[in-house]
Amino acid sequence: MPITLQDVAARAGVSKSAVSRTFTPGASVSAKTRAKVEAAAQELGYYPNVLASSLTTGRTTLVGLISNNFTNPYFLEIFDHFTRALQKAALRPLLINLSAEEDAAKSLAMLRQYNVDGVIVASSTLPPGFAKVFHDAGLPVVHAFGWSSDTPQTARVSIDNREAGHLAALTLMERGYRRVGFLGGPQSASTTSDRLTGFQAELTTHGIAPEVQFAAAYSYEAGRVAMSRALATAPEVEAWFCGDDVIAIGAMDAARAAGRSIPDDLGLIGLNDMEMAGWDRISLTTIRQPVRQIVATSVDLIRQGIETPSTPPQMVLLPCTLVERKTLRARL
Repeated sequence: MPITLQDVAARAGVSKSAVSRTFTPGASVSAKTRAKVEAAAQELGYYPNVLASSLTTGRTTLVGLISNNFTNPYFLEIFDHFTRALQKAALRPLLINLSAEEDAAKSLAMLRQYNVDGVIVASSTLPPGFAKVFHDAGLPVVHAFGWSSDTPQTARVSIDNREAGHLAALTLMERGYRRVGFLGGPQSASTTSDRLTGFQAELTTHGIAPEVQFAAAYSYEAGRVAMSRALATAPEVEAWFCGDDVIAIGAMDAARAAGRSIPDDLGLIGLNDMEMAGWDRISLTTIRQPVRQIVATSVDLIRQGIETPSTPPQMVLLPCTLVERKTLRARL
């Protein structure tokens, strides 16, 4: 038979309510009583039933971790960091795949079924309307790795994607590239448009107009297809700033299949610094997002939103940095 709260109370010589308070975060219980209860629980092998306690506290400690980028290996890295960070913060991640979902109201209903305490939207391509719907329903929301000025009422954590575009442009010009291009992700994604805006703005000040192409998704296959098209329509481009690393890796394979040597014939720079970018065969020069810091900040903000719902939403922009490898020629 499973060990019950009553069994622990009897072994510790205290009331059931004292045992309940011991395992309820923030509840008042003396140090002496807590020690007796914890010792009895350890002896009996008792673990509190979180689902049962949620009926009393009104909190499940569940946080909906939602995305629509499950085909992108970079987001598997992100989910690994998020699940670890949430569990360390005594929160439980509920991973939800919205790849085929277009109705924010249906997604809200799904989250409501599990009575989540908050939501982290970990996506650069999920429409900002999703975060707004969750927020308007009274759920604390943090939008990580992508944001839009259309939803200022939700907390957001991201790099400055326009600054990333500036950095990419400066990096290419420092290496003497003048015929350059932008191979972005989905055109509808706010991250794509912001990276392009920053890239074009910096180049314009130097009298350079970049070639612009878009991949259908942040995926290897989309990058491969888009680069094959770009090589046919804009063969004069000497270097491309790719919307993210996985697009850049697809573009790299397309260029090599077309007989283009990297970096001798064609330069590539990505964005994210996913683990694969550092593999020997790839060795992609890229712009790093501080993933651990974005995740840690997002978890801090969602915890604040759950514990103090009146806390005003914050916008946190974190710096990005260049990681030099072997897909661009040396500086002049």
